[in-house]
Amino acid sequence: MTKIKLEIVGLSYSQTQSGAYALVLSEVDGNRRLPIIIGGFEAQAIAIELEKMVPTRPLTHDLFKNFATTFNIQVKEVVIYNLVEGIFYSKLVCELNGEVTEIDARTSDAIAIGVRFKCPVYTFENILSSAGILLDETSEPNDDPMFSESMESLPASTLGTVSLEDLEIQLNQAIANEDYELASKIRDEINKRSA
Repeated sequence: MTKIKLEIVGLSYSQTQSGAYALVLSEVDGNRRLPIIIGGFEAQAIAIELEKMVPTRPLTHDLFKNFATTFNIQVKEVVIYNLVEGIFYSKLVCELNGEVTEIDARTSDAIAIGVRFKCPVYTFENILSSAGILLDETSEPNDDPMFSESMESLPASTLGTVSLEDLEIQLNQAIANEDYELASKIRDEINKRSA
């Protein structure tokens, strides 16, 4: 099977699962996105590395990298190889002295380690076709009639006048348009109402 290269395009708080985050991967040579729900710790570990932040003490994934580097083990790639009942299965492809070994890992941990080694992330067509979301090439950001152009400029206090159902629609559209600032305003309003 041919591997399909992915890249990280977003990381945001999950609206469907409390305390979880949505890691969004995008097909490098295509229009599909692969959203993966991950835990808060792993989301933090990925975000810290992506933002080039340096924690005062090594996190678990940093420790793994330090250990591997000390013993000349290279992580060459992350492969998301299976999807069963909504759970993604991944492996780290490692190399030591020319010998390649595959290590099973949770997808969130595999990617947190992969970003530290700056290695590529891959998956297969069957996974993208079953769990991927196809983006419409012809659509421009905010061209959905349900997404009001004026919504972008609304201050957070004005969101209180919009129905909860419309907020959910606007939130999904903002995420689809990668407008995470607007999405966070809408999320905060939804959370305020849910409290």
